[in-house]
Amino acid sequence: MITALVFDFDGLLMDTESTQLESWQYEWRRHGLELDVATFFADHGGDVSELRYAALAAAVGAEYDRVSSHDRRVAYRDALNAELVVPQGIQKWLAEAEGLRLAVASSSPASWVLPLLEQTGYRSRFEVVACGDEVSAHKPDPAVYHLALGRLGVQASEAIAFEDTPHGVAAAKAAGLRCVAIPNRHTDPARFTAADLVLANAADMTLAEILGP
Repeated sequence: MITALVFDFDGLLMDTESTQLESWQYEWRRHGLELDVATFFADHGGDVSELRYAALAAAVGAEYDRVSSHDRRVAYRDALNAELVVPQGIQKWLAEAEGLRLAVASSSPASWVLPLLEQTGYRSRFEVVACGDEVSAHKPDPAVYHLALGRLGVQASEAIAFEDTPHGVAAAKAAGLRCVAIPNRHTDPARFTAADLVLANAADMTLAEILGP
């Protein structure tokens, strides 16, 4: 019997994947350059900002100023993030989840996840928030899912995970959870064969339909 739902954060509860990409595109274009979107997203969770800054510095050359570049990009990103909301389909799931325990399992640090989750107005709905700075390895490693399950005090068989990336699906499955994938718009849906269910949009099914009889 399913008693808990565990949600990824970035790209699922809030489309911060898109705002991150847009902020980097903005900064590359400030230098008259175009970011290679095909290589932007890593196949693992966690922060890859240093690699991205290094790539930009190499492209710009000696005149690149990392401090001003970072400040400008982050200000642009934060302005975009301020407009984000939880997708309507997931809002409906949260409204339908009466009696179920809810958790977040994210590779991002708590300092990133918690303020944004508070911004959504749904922070109080999540009994548990497990973050990447609390575990030794990021997705596809299952550590953050083990942490979330441990804090909930439930078995993997009692929970369903919701993810938007292949490495997130891999982490959930490695932890023993059923996983529903909603591929973000930057990832090929064909890469989600490990998911138990793949939806184009959360509005495509009700939570009751996902949970089944």
